[in-house]
Amino acid sequence: MKIVGVGCGPGMLTAQAIRELSEARLVYGSGRAIDLAREFIRPDAVVHEIEDYRSLRDLPSGAVVLSTGDPMLAGLGYLPGEVIPGISSLQLALARLHIPMQDVSVVVAHGRNHGRALADLHSEVERGKTVFLIADPGFDVGFCAATLLDIPGEVAIILCEDLGYPGERIESGTRTNPPSPRSDLFSLIIRPEGKNRG
Repeated sequence: MKIVGVGCGPGMLTAQAIRELSEARLVYGSGRAIDLAREFIRPDAVVHEIEDYRSLRDLPSGAVVLSTGDPMLAGLGYLPGEVIPGISSLQLALARLHIPMQDVSVVVAHGRNHGRALADLHSEVERGKTVFLIADPGFDVGFCAATLLDIPGEVAIILCEDLGYPGERIESGTRTNPPSPRSDLFSLIIRPEGKNRG
């Protein structure tokens, strides 16, 4: 089995990912992952939209599983098999904002316990770290901002929405006036005082 990262938006597949897709005869992925990779999937390939993520470990050894973004960033990289990296929302957001990757901690709230994610976020920001937070549609940005009010100094909250898509939006705010997402596909960068300029 191969787990192929299709990138976080259109045009974000690597040459290696395109090569793997051009040879794959059996492909599995979410609807969004399939859409991002469709032009590179061979016409005679059998393509299945994933309905049960628990059954992915039981796929045939020749299957290619598509993972949006990079499989190792809140993706399907936990599956057995070779992982082909993709361009992640983390990479794209940090490139857009000129933030060095080594300065950033990652917190995943997507499909996970939001309370735990907020506790991890608070701890990292309190230590002075910039945080890249992967959100999901149910994540409340306003509540997130309010949980950071007790941290001294300024804290910037940057919304990164639909990264890589034509409607991409990056908007900055504060804990008292956080940006509001307009779509379900967003992440946040939280930067304590002294870290909010790339």
